[in-house]
This record gives sequence, C-alpha cells and structure tokens, in this order.
Amino acid sequence: MLVKLSLTSMRKMFKDYLVLLFGLTISIAIFYMFQTLAQNKAFVEANAMISATMFVFHVGTFILGFISIFYIFYATSFIQTLRQKEMAMYMTLGAKKSKITQLMFMETLFIGLISLVIGIIIGMGLTTVIADVLMDMLDFSAEATGFKAIYASSIITTIIFYIILFLLTSMVNAWKIGRKKVLDLLQANKQEDFIKTSGVKTFFGVLFSIILMAVGYYTMIHIAKFQHIGVILATVTIVPGTYLIFISILPYFVKTLKQNRVLNETGINSFTLGQLRFRMLNLTKVLGTVAMLIALGLGAMTAGLSFYHNVELQASTFKANDAAIYEPTKEDLKTLEAMELTEENTYLYKVTDNGVFFLKESLLEQPPLVPHMGDEKGVGMEKLADVKIKRVKEKLPAPVYTMYGTKGEELPDKWWNAISFELNADDNMFGERTIYVVDQSHYGKIDAKEKQVILTKADDFSKHLSAFKQLEERQKIVAESYVGHTVDNAGGKYNNYVGLKSFSSGTVFMGIFLGIAFLMMMASVLMFKLLSSAGADIERYHMLRKIGVRKSLLKRSIYRELFLLFLFPAIIGLVHVLIGMQMFSFILVEPYTKIWLPISLFVAIYGLYYVITVQLYKRIVLPKHH
Repeated sequence: MLVKLSLTSMRKMFKDYLVLLFGLTISIAIFYMFQTLAQNKAFVEANAMISATMFVFHVGTFILGFISIFYIFYATSFIQTLRQKEMAMYMTLGAKKSKITQLMFMETLFIGLISLVIGIIIGMGLTTVIADVLMDMLDFSAEATGFKAIYASSIITTIIFYIILFLLTSMVNAWKIGRKKVLDLLQANKQEDFIKTSGVKTFFGVLFSIILMAVGYYTMIHIAKFQHIGVILATVTIVPGTYLIFISILPYFVKTLKQNRVLNETGINSFTLGQLRFRMLNLTKVLGTVAMLIALGLGAMTAGLSFYHNVELQASTFKANDAAIYEPTKEDLKTLEAMELTEENTYLYKVTDNGVFFLKESLLEQPPLVPHMGDEKGVGMEKLADVKIKRVKEKLPAPVYTMYGTKGEELPDKWWNAISFELNADDNMFGERTIYVVDQSHYGKIDAKEKQVILTKADDFSKHLSAFKQLEERQKIVAESYVGHTVDNAGGKYNNYVGLKSFSSGTVFMGIFLGIAFLMMMASVLMFKLLSSAGADIERYHMLRKIGVRKSLLKRSIYRELFLLFLFPAIIGLVHVLIGMQMFSFILVEPYTKIWLPISLFVAIYGLYYVITVQLYKRIVLPKHH
C-alpha cells in the first residue's frame, strides 16, 4: 500500500523529479567529460603547454569529486524537502518509520541509477559534440592526438564513483527522515535564518577579506616577479578572501540596503531584501564556492581562448614581417597584389658558391622592421607584451660586414636579427654559405647575377593564411635550389604560426572543454541549493497572496532576489578572472584578446540556469490558485 501511495505521489511530482533527474544527469555527464581528459595521459602530456599537467588533472579530479558529493546532496535534498509533509502524513496514518526510511532509500537509489545510465550516455554525447566542435575550430585532429570521446576507464570510474555516492546519499537521506519526529517534518520549513552583520567579528572579517584580496591580486598582477611562489601565495590568499567576502561583506551590504528607507519602502522591496537576509546564513559558503569555481571555469576557458587568439601575436614577436620572398615569381607577385600590404620592401643580393652578398645601400634605404625586446639599454623583457616592433636604426659605416665577423666587421645585433630572422638568410635558405652585407663598390665586383628579395607585411596575417602558405611552399623550392636537398621549411612566419598553433591547440582544447564543464556544474550547484531551500518560502508567499499582494509583484520579487543571488558570485568570479589573466602576461602578448567570447559563453550558460531556476522556484512557492 505504501509503495502504491509513493508511486502515486511520484507521478504527481513528475516534473519535480524530472528536474532532479536533469540535475543528476548533468552532474554525471560533466564528471565523465572531465574523466575522459584526466585519464587520457598520452593525450594530455602530448598536447599541453604546462608542466606537471597530470598533477593538475589529479587535483582537478579531487575538486570535481568533492563538488559532486555536495551537488548530489543538494539535488536529492530538493525532493526530500518537498516530500517531508507527505512523509509525516504517512506516519500519522500509521506507517512505520522503518518503512518510510526504506522507501526514501529505494527512491533515491532508483533515481540515482536511472540518472547514472542517462548521464553517461549524455556525457559521451556532450564529449563527442564539444570535442568535435573545438577540434574543428582549432584544426585539431583527434586521430593524431589519441583523444577518444568514449573511454572505457572513464565509464568504469564514473559508475563506481556514483554508485558509491548514491548508496551513501540514499542512506543519509533515509537516516535524516528516520530520525525526525512527525512534528519536526510538519514544521520543517518554519525555520528562521539569522546572521549577525555587525560587531567586532564583521569588522575584522571585512578587514581581513580586503587585505587578503589585495595581496592575492597584487601577486597575480606581478606574477613575473613572484613566479611559482606567487601562484601559491595567490591561492592561499584569494580562496579565504573570497569566502570572507560572502561571510562578512555581503551580509553587511544587504543589511545596508535594507536600512535604506527609500529603497526598502518601494513596492515589496522590504520583503525581497528580507528574503536575501534570511538566505545569507545558509548561502554564504555556497556562494563563495560558486564564485571560486566560476573563476576556475571561466578562467580555464578564457586562458584557452587567449592562447588560441594569441598565436598570431606570438608569431609576430619573433618575426616583425610576414614573409621574405626570394626570387619572386609571377605567381608570388600576383599573390601579393591580392593582399592589403602595410610593408613591401625590396632588397638586392648576389649568390656565389661561398657566400650571399646583400647590398648595404638597399638595406639602409629601406630599413626593415625587427622586434625590439626590453628597453634601449638592453634590459631584458618581463612580458611578451613588452616586445616593440621598430625599424633598425644602427648605421653601417664599414664597407663589409659578415654575420659572424670572420671576414669583415660583425653585423650589429639589430641588423643581425634583420638579416637572419626577418630575411631568413640562414642555413635553411642558403646552406653553408657565409652571409655578407657589402657596400656598392664591393657589390659591383662580385661576378654573379643580381637577385631580389621582397620583405612584406600584410594588414592581417591570419586573414591571408592560405596565401602565405602558398608563398612558403614556393620559397621551399627556392631554398632547395640553394642547398641542394629537400628542406622542411624556409623559415617564414607562416611556419612559426603553424608550429605555435599546433603546440597550443591541446592546451586550448582542454581549457575550453573543462571551462564549459565547470561552469555547467557550478550553475547547477547554485540552482539546486536555492531550490532545496524553496520549501521554506512557500508559506511566506502564500501569506502575501492572502493579504492582497499581486502575483505579478511576487514574480518580480523572485526575479530580483534570485538575480542578486546569481549576480554576487558572478561578479566576484569575473573580477578574479580579469585580474588573474595577468598571470599569463609573461607568455601571452595580449592575455585579454577577444575576452568577450568566453564571457559571452559564460553569461549564456549562467543566464540559462538563472531562467530555469526562476521558473522552477515560481512553481514551488507561488500558489497555483487565486
């Protein structure tokens, strides 16, 4: 009989159970997504730019597992909260407490096992879709890197972890129901939350949070100075500082708003702000956790996209010009004509069996652009952003210069860089020949045919990748004619770009992949924490309806209240990311390049969960009948 009543109740609460099932499957799917990377050691180590990558994933697995435990408890307590009065009714009608606890155990376990099967299937699908999209965007080959969306060890780990977790959750939920008296279940939602927002503790909490955050932010901004110690220092200051913000500053902020008479007495703002104060005690730690994991998820995604969009900028720090075209053909000239060029300088040279002779006057007439690192006194750079593109200014008074000073003056450093790196006059292009820069009188005495090399720079290198690829392929033919054998590349900027892109693609993929997973998980944690405590608000909204408050005003209050609860951790997490990106400034030219992309994706995911939470919350707290 009890089982039939329970099944009838579950059918009536089908939509609520559907929400629980959705949340659990998302949790399982995300855990599986993470495991496909964490356990694929060959893929991670072959495609990451950071050292100790597997250690990072082991730590990440521990964090995600820890979060998943709390997530499952939040999700299952959501249904438990809604059914407490029903359980009390069964006990009142004579049902034994042991039967009630057994019923709750079986229900929780049954839903968990269903969600486990669906979650793994969805996880495989999400992993496949997201991986395919990212790999297509990054020109990344799964076959070449060994990435597999369906990974046997990941499936096994997910099944074992969640079966243990569901058994534990089922026992805890059954135990919670079993130890409560009938009166406790009936009065479960009539509890008042209160948090002290004044006094010595609040003052010191605010003070310490400001100090910790200031130290953490300063460390991240000056990470080049602190290096590895800076990462540890930022972690041990920002994490407790974040929690103190939500424990001390946020309740005080809400209290200050409540004390503003104009704001408090407008509409039903008094009720809305009162609701926020009631929630502070239970939500401070959750909001702090969500803020930190928003920072981790959004940070991983932002860093990943920054690596991707900085490839061309990083290639430009090594080469100021886009291509050096020796012996340009009609096809080369036609290719150049199709581009919008910002630089196009032509230099003259002659080639003999023993040497390559560049005409000094043609170089001085149109000095090439080269990267300048550090200041004019030669101080080394701290960040790639410190690299400046400038023209060579050094004079060349001597009649003959060589690259290594064996048969004449040695070229000044900036000219050495210009000839070797910008004009690609190295072993790849000319083999063992000595490189010279000579004046007109020496140049005229060399018995060899005069040739040209065009040094060029386009308005947008990435827009003309296919054109530069064609130029590079033809330059390989020219290089092979000089060195007498096959060459892998002619040393152009295109090769640097391709190399950097392939080198960073794995890290970019992991950053975006895990960033999306963490953001979905964190938004879900906040959603279920809010919904699990919604039962306590039913009576409050019911009373407001009884005294004549319009339903539209109550809906507006819900939108505002939940918006603020979603907004607070989002702001703190976003600030963490914006300042934390300074930690990558020593390896990224512009760490904030196209940062609007990950932020937009974050807003879309977070906003979707906000809308879902509001709709579900309204169904719980607002009366269905007038």
